[in-house]
Amino acid sequence: MALIDDDPFALPKKKLVHEIGEPLDTISVEELRERIILLKTEIERLDVAAKAKEASRRAADAFFKGSS
Repeated sequence: MALIDDDPFALPKKKLVHEIGEPLDTISVEELRERIILLKTEIERLDVAAKAKEASRRAADAFFKGSS
């Protein structure tokens, strides 16, 4: 028989999301820290994507300038 890690009677875990500008007074310190981690991770992901797009654009610009 397989072991089940999840408690079938536990409340479902709330998905961690953050809405920009939402009131913060009802959010616990622990959840605020989790949101900070979430947002920092997302900023890193966006930064990587932006840098990749910039590099791609520079390569395309260099290719088309060189072929003129």
